[in-house]
Amino acid sequence: MKLFRAALLASALSLPLAAGAVYAATPADALVIAQNIDDIVALDPAQAYEFSAGEINANLYDHLVQYAAEDTTVLAPGLASEWTADEAAKSLTFTMREGATFASGNPVRAEDVHYSFKRVIALNLTPAFILTQLGWTPENIDEMVTVDGNTVTVKWTGDFASAFVLNVLAARPAAIVDEVLVSQHVTGEDWGNAWLNTNSAGSGPFVLTDYRPAELVRLTANETYFDGAPAMKQVLIRHVAEAATQQLLLTSGDVDMAKNLTPDQISGLPADTVKVESYPQAAVHFLSFNQKTESLTPPAVWEAARYLVDYDGMTETFLKGQMEKHQAFWPKGFPGSYDETPYSYDVEKAKQILADAGITTPINVTLDVINSTPFTDIAQSLQAGFAEAGINFEILPGTGAQVITKYRERTHQAMLLYWGPDFMDPHSNAKAFAYNSNNADDNYTATTTWRNAWAVPAEMNDEVNAALAEADQAKRNELYVDLQKKVQAESPIVIMFQAALQIAMANNVEGYVNGSNSDFVYYRLVTKQ
Repeated sequence: MKLFRAALLASALSLPLAAGAVYAATPADALVIAQNIDDIVALDPAQAYEFSAGEINANLYDHLVQYAAEDTTVLAPGLASEWTADEAAKSLTFTMREGATFASGNPVRAEDVHYSFKRVIALNLTPAFILTQLGWTPENIDEMVTVDGNTVTVKWTGDFASAFVLNVLAARPAAIVDEVLVSQHVTGEDWGNAWLNTNSAGSGPFVLTDYRPAELVRLTANETYFDGAPAMKQVLIRHVAEAATQQLLLTSGDVDMAKNLTPDQISGLPADTVKVESYPQAAVHFLSFNQKTESLTPPAVWEAARYLVDYDGMTETFLKGQMEKHQAFWPKGFPGSYDETPYSYDVEKAKQILADAGITTPINVTLDVINSTPFTDIAQSLQAGFAEAGINFEILPGTGAQVITKYRERTHQAMLLYWGPDFMDPHSNAKAFAYNSNNADDNYTATTTWRNAWAVPAEMNDEVNAALAEADQAKRNELYVDLQKKVQAESPIVIMFQAALQIAMANNVEGYVNGSNSDFVYYRLVTKQ
């Protein structure tokens, strides 16, 4: 703790003690945050796919259209001032915002849009699928995204409406980067990827000025931001894995915000100096079984598992205020959600399901989990509950990056993790939880189904495609509800909770925005009274 505080005080962002103060005071024009950020694998928007990376990129980059800080429920103009759709619903033409510049001072051009989309397709890293679902390939991208003066036309293949495409273009990999700046930092054929993982090249309200993995992220205000310069001249995010340390730093005044406190810690905060804000989240938390592990392939094991989770016990104790019971892949509160929760903790029923199916116990399984709260607490609850039915979890804790990397490599057995929509449309989660048309090892797909090696039945794949193409929104929602019922009952993915984020901050912090997912976290409007 003393070493941490010394490092904090010695940083370029000094934290002097005010005369007569009983606790440290952060600078009036700086926001200092304690947060577990060890899940970050990459910061290049063409590669970044983790929650913490999403929060950071939301403050560095703009999109043609975006869910802005002022209202994260409204899709608003970003670097495009207006757009029109063709009658065939196969293209959108965007007019670029006049006078917008990158933080470098370079003007934002239609050519930067073409370059940004082309580099995502060419690199073909984790989030590229969000754009390639529009039918874009390295071979056709120059025809699918075209520039004419200050306009850019985006085309797509497939049967879906322009509203769906707008949501895709508001997603993280569609961030617009500064072609002139990035081109100066290309190594070989990496399109500047290595450089963009420790630097930024956006037009957003902040610039990345320092990133040290599992240590800190420093953002500096972009004074030329088209929608107004931030009041905070710096945002310093310190990696603090331990919730208890976050609590101590907040109550002592060394940080302005703590993002990973437990309910017990939150309830014990001093109200005279600290307040707690609650933000409903779109993330769902689940337990999944890799179908490469033979003992986890019988559907009876999947069904029994649903009765071995102590949903109420967890949400009424250590998860209180942070998660609610939710057992479907699309989050509650959004059109197309299925909010029924038919499963409850019932050990005897789980035992009977296994016995009726002739499943021999004990079954010994490794369970990978992020080594921080509340994940380790959830894992311990699952370990105790499943052991009652002869399913024994060996908990394997790791950093967020380690756990997620293992998941993407399909080398886990059981996994405790979470999922947030890549864009705010039910198809985002339907594709993740109910679609896998090619289960081959060499067909990497950023879905929970492929990562758990679950070969989804063909009829379910077909229903996902039908829901995507359905023009009638009411019918489309019905299809998504049906898909959620099927995944809820017939998959190796046990969805347990929907997140509700509680963030503790100093009483003088105002204007912090935290929308329904990590891409809607904004520091631009923050002030300190």
